[in-house]
Amino acid sequence: MNLKQRNYNYLHYIINKTNQHNVDNISRTKAYQNFYMEFSEIQWAFIASMVSRNAGWNMTDLYLSPFQNILTNNEVQRLFMTYERANWLIFSDAYPQLLVYKLSINLNRPMFHLLPELHVSQFMVREWNHYWKNNDQERLMIALIINEQNVIQKPVIQQSYFKYHIFLRLPYLLQDFLFMNAIILPTMSGRLYGALVHDFTNLTKRITLGKRISSTIFQPKIYNHLLEFAKSTEHTGSRRDYEQFIGKKFEKSPILRTAYPVITHQDIIRKDWFVKGGMKKKWLKTPSHGLTADVSHSFYRKRKLLYAYYHLRNSIK
Repeated sequence: MNLKQRNYNYLHYIINKTNQHNVDNISRTKAYQNFYMEFSEIQWAFIASMVSRNAGWNMTDLYLSPFQNILTNNEVQRLFMTYERANWLIFSDAYPQLLVYKLSINLNRPMFHLLPELHVSQFMVREWNHYWKNNDQERLMIALIINEQNVIQKPVIQQSYFKYHIFLRLPYLLQDFLFMNAIILPTMSGRLYGALVHDFTNLTKRITLGKRISSTIFQPKIYNHLLEFAKSTEHTGSRRDYEQFIGKKFEKSPILRTAYPVITHQDIIRKDWFVKGGMKKKWLKTPSHGLTADVSHSFYRKRKLLYAYYHLRNSIK
């Protein structure tokens, strides 16, 4: 078999494997986590699995009574599609990179020349080659955070449909203003690490948040607790995955696969963000500190406000 045919076979396998796992939020989350369990040196894969869990929880939150009462059916579906499209896009770009790395390990030689055929940014081609030579795990982790946020910037955040139907509409603006979204990093002790999310449409702020989340996850005192949760708790897309450990009663959000159908996505003509827009030096800086505070109080205080507004609205009706 000649080199061209071998490369074709590799690409065919990678594309098929990616499509097999890129079905819904559950399958993506599991794929990230399983990859990390096999290749723990690629730290981004564990970060991606934890952030992907949050995407699933945000999706099923839309079935909680306040959202069902306050939002129209169209608004619920549009918010779900925003989470789903971003989740799908990041996986479709990142998972092939992980598989090319796995292939490189198995063959004991770098195979990153395949990445452009998979529409991966020249930035990441450079970074994977640098990692192969220098084994700089933190640099690769930060590079993947930068890449994933750039991957969704134009196709989701700045795409006209999502921009005008989601990010410039009152439900999102109010949620953003009140800091009602969060990245939650749960433990089986009930302690929740993470951060409240604000100004999600700002690319640099998302990258900074991603780096702070990564710094938190890999703090020695925190990492083992998060890994224990991840390995012991099947991801269902419902917050009951971790709320069962908090010891308080919450309205139960549904399991994701009972709430939403599988979405068939249309792929897009992928333009290399690095070639089109370039890099900002500050994106590469290592975060100065992680997030060690328990965010459960602040996050669920916001939830109480949401429920209070929901009950007030109902009483006026």
